[in-house]
Amino acid sequence: MRTDIDIAQHATLQPIDAIATRLGLTPEQLEPYGRTKAKLSYQCLASLADRPNGKLILVTAISPTPAGEGKTTTTVGLGDALNVVLAGSGKRAVVCLREPSLGPVFGMKGGAAGGGYAQIVPMEDINLHFTGDFAAIAAAHNLLAAMIDNHIHHGNALGIDVRRVTWKRVVDMNDRALRQVTVALGGPANGFPRESSFDIVVASEVMAILCLADSLKELKRRLGNIVIGATRDKKPITASDLHAQGAMAALLKDALKPNLVQTLEGTPAFVHGGPFANIAHGCNTVLATRTALKLGDYVVTEAGFGADLGAEKFIDIKCRKSGLAPDAVVLVATIRALKYHGGVARENLSEENLVALDAGMKNLERHVRNMRDVFGLACVVSINRFDADTPAEIALLKQRVEAMGVPIHLATHWADGGKGAVDVAREVLALCHKKSALKFAYDDAVPLWDKVRAVAQKVYGAADVDAGPSVRAAIEALQNSGYGHFPICIAKTQYSFSNDATLRGAPTGHTLTVREVRLAAGAEFVVVVCGDVMTMPGLPKVPSAERIDIDDDGQIVGLF
Repeated sequence: MRTDIDIAQHATLQPIDAIATRLGLTPEQLEPYGRTKAKLSYQCLASLADRPNGKLILVTAISPTPAGEGKTTTTVGLGDALNVVLAGSGKRAVVCLREPSLGPVFGMKGGAAGGGYAQIVPMEDINLHFTGDFAAIAAAHNLLAAMIDNHIHHGNALGIDVRRVTWKRVVDMNDRALRQVTVALGGPANGFPRESSFDIVVASEVMAILCLADSLKELKRRLGNIVIGATRDKKPITASDLHAQGAMAALLKDALKPNLVQTLEGTPAFVHGGPFANIAHGCNTVLATRTALKLGDYVVTEAGFGADLGAEKFIDIKCRKSGLAPDAVVLVATIRALKYHGGVARENLSEENLVALDAGMKNLERHVRNMRDVFGLACVVSINRFDADTPAEIALLKQRVEAMGVPIHLATHWADGGKGAVDVAREVLALCHKKSALKFAYDDAVPLWDKVRAVAQKVYGAADVDAGPSVRAAIEALQNSGYGHFPICIAKTQYSFSNDATLRGAPTGHTLTVREVRLAAGAEFVVVVCGDVMTMPGLPKVPSAERIDIDDDGQIVGLF
């Protein structure tokens, strides 16, 4: 069996100019990064403003399991499948994905560009440094951190209370040793010592801002609104108070431009931005999505992790802020993953188990209900088929899903590329031309605490929400300070509807425990941290980094 990287490295990639031509773009509208990657110029983006939008297709999934679901692979395979179905019609499909973070690449995943014969390429570049967007985001974020401590060192004219500085530093790597640090040690020349910490870049508010801004002007405005801390009398201090937003925007000038690459089958793919979905909003940039909608008749995008996290944030944050709305939703699952949710151990997932499959269906059922009933969107269930899936398991799965009143199709795009997902593609095309009415889980005017409760009860199946007195006071303070109209971004484990990663399936009656609340004034949402989720993940016992290498010819190996 060929590895993902072997398949990618032996593929014949088209020059990026040829991919752009398929979109009706000229070479002059591109800023090339080598032969197979490019950014779109601001002049190009401006020229697209008056074009009509294509149809938007959201790919999401059941709650993640160690067995894997294949959401990114499905996004890529569906884009290719749509172009197979649309061949000769004059219409085209485009793929829109997030950029992978080095944390998961060197941690658990090893790669995040799809898999098998449903990949975006050049795979190694995309998984590693790509076009430098994440480095720019980290630099802009850390510039602000440096300016905070520099301002305090040089007299602290703004009266920043060092105990109330909330702006952390970031690095694009899983490094648990940086979760809590002390800075400015070593005497007066190094500033005033204080406690601080690091987040991973994909949890940075700057990342969230980049993904929600639709222009350089909007980017700079949002950067200026970042609240970095407060004075002793609790007056908020912003990045604009430190005159930092201009320099931060300068560092992000190129990072804001969407990146254009391709799938193995030559489908144009915009890969841009990459906030985590369990600790940030989990969507690629608004600018890339809008650009793709101007250039493609059908745009396939994904939202990170399960539909309770990624899809909820895609709708309640990205769609709310941008005015976008999916025309169809694809819910991805595997029989293996459903059996895991039904209680089967990972090592036994290849064995037929109808009882466990039936029990695990509750997870899929709740995600379907959320998409249809909570958010008002039509969906299709796409099952990534494995060789170990038995006829009896497939029959039971189809029976149960059809009883939910939604279509279901098996897909083999991992092994067969676009032709392996044409049934899903045809269903998606049909759904795109049916009317749907997007609904949010809560209204803007609802108080922040009630927004948390709405998501917990409507989407997670929780009985209620709980928090300590200090957290309740912090939420109330944000409400009273004029931030009550912001949407909420719940950071919690991706492995369960609850904040307990061990609760599989579709738990009910649980309590969502809020540990912390953070204001993201520039991104314009309130982060609600639940359970023991970390905004700086750690590496596993055996990280993927141990098998990634480079040979004497400069060829990368082991990258999934």
